[in-house]
Amino acid sequence: MGISVGIVGLGAFGSEFVDLFFHHPLVDRIALCDREPKKLAEFAQKESLRKKFDPSDAYESLAALCRSDIQCVALFTQHWLHAIQAVEAMEAGKHVYSAVPVLCRPDGDEILEWCDRLVETCVRTGQHYMFGETTYYRPEAQFCRRQAAAGAFGDFMYAEGEYIHDVDSGYNLRDVIRWRLSSTAGREWAEELKRYDARGIIDGPMHYPTHSTSGPISVMKAHAVRVWALPWYNRAHDEFFGKQPSNETALFAMSNGACMRICEHRDIGHPGREMFRVYGTKGSFEHEQWCERLSSRPVPEEEMRDPLPPEVEAAYEAGLGRDRFRGGHGGSHAYLIHEFVSAIAADRRPVINAWEAVRYMVPGVMAHKSALRDGEVLEVPDWGDAP
Repeated sequence: MGISVGIVGLGAFGSEFVDLFFHHPLVDRIALCDREPKKLAEFAQKESLRKKFDPSDAYESLAALCRSDIQCVALFTQHWLHAIQAVEAMEAGKHVYSAVPVLCRPDGDEILEWCDRLVETCVRTGQHYMFGETTYYRPEAQFCRRQAAAGAFGDFMYAEGEYIHDVDSGYNLRDVIRWRLSSTAGREWAEELKRYDARGIIDGPMHYPTHSTSGPISVMKAHAVRVWALPWYNRAHDEFFGKQPSNETALFAMSNGACMRICEHRDIGHPGREMFRVYGTKGSFEHEQWCERLSSRPVPEEEMRDPLPPEVEAAYEAGLGRDRFRGGHGGSHAYLIHEFVSAIAADRRPVINAWEAVRYMVPGVMAHKSALRDGEVLEVPDWGDAP
């Protein structure tokens, strides 16, 4: 018997996942939820969804969806809501899939508090939570985890990760902010931001670090212990950044004795990159190449990927076409949905659970604090391994 999933947030990102849930063979029923009636109606009227979607399963609020008998909630809402809504859904007896980050707000202490609540709620309610970090299922990360499991790296000694995304390059961040603030939730958020400004709270790019941190951390299976970070401030007085750093660079001491360097840069003459590198005493991975002391070789993408179960791959190929289900953040989307759906169907904890999620998120919070304190070395809190 399959599961039922309510998809919350049908914007540009969330809409990419409706068909992935719909076509997964372990999903029997989907529900749709959005505060914007026009978006909800657009999806609710699709004849292509009728096999697993009934119009009575359309909801205009998360609270209403949580009162239904739907088993799971998949959150693709705005990033300032994620952990808050995840806790609400788990309190209502729902398993949760959440888009990244865990929570993005200007106040780092608030993010830490919600990380704590997220883990505590998982323990208390027994509900499953999965963090939809795309880097975890990029081909490079899948390959490196297999190499690590085989001992091919030897002892880990250094790793790097970065999310280089200039405000005006590619997926233009000025446009993203305008789109986000144009919705009902966005207008409410604009009012909240005024209160942070009144308190003198300064945001920064390290409050959204998980595309950078998750690769090295998931490969090394180590967590950050201490951090030293420095800021860079835009020198053109660009109003987009205000008082906050446009770039932040951090060096972490890791629990396995390795060092990890993380960059979150939004003001940089570069077309953009979301990648990581890991170095060990026997082998290393960088720039799609496996390296050893006397040799290196490029690793083809198909060699990097783990296979999806044949029945899942067949269902996605038939329903979406190969190019579409292999698209999205290095082909990660299909893997993320399969991991969540299969974990809930088997009643097991997803691999990117709450404990793993906060290990990706909290290093950035503490790096931002360090950057605002002129590079003060700070301890990085940790919630331990998932029980």
